Amino acid sequence: MRPDQQPNCIFCKIASGELESDIVYSDAECVAFRDLNPQAPVHVLLVPRKHIANLNDLAPEDSGLMAALGCAAPKVAAQLGLTEDGYRVVANVGRFGGQSVDHLHLHILGGRPMRWPPG
Repeated sequence: MRPDQQPNCIFCKIASGELESDIVYSDAECVAFRDLNPQAPVHVLLVPRKHIANLNDLAPEDSGLMAALGCAAPKVAAQLGLTEDGYRVVANVGRFGGQSVDHLHLHILGGRPMRWPPG
C-alpha cells in the first residue's frame, strides 16, 4: 500500500491490488473496476490511487490527479464500447449526494438511455 492510501479504505485496497476486483483499466494515477451493485448494463468506478475522501477534500496540488481522472474516463468508456451511444459520469459527494464509500470516485454508466433528473 502506498503512503498516500488509507489502510482501512476498500477502494485503496482495490487500487493497491490488496483486494481483488474486476479491473477494466489501470494506470499510474487511477484504477477502474466494475461496480458490485451496477445501476446500468455498464457501471464502472474510476478511483484515484491517492486517497481523497471526496471532491470537497481536493487541494490545489490535486489538479493533475483530476486531469488524470478526466482523461481516463473517456478511455474507459471507449474500451467498454460506450462512446458511440454515450455514457454518464457521476461523482457523489457526502451522504445526501449518495456517496457510500469515502474515497473519491467517478461512476461511469452506460449501455442504456439515462434519465433526467437522475435522482
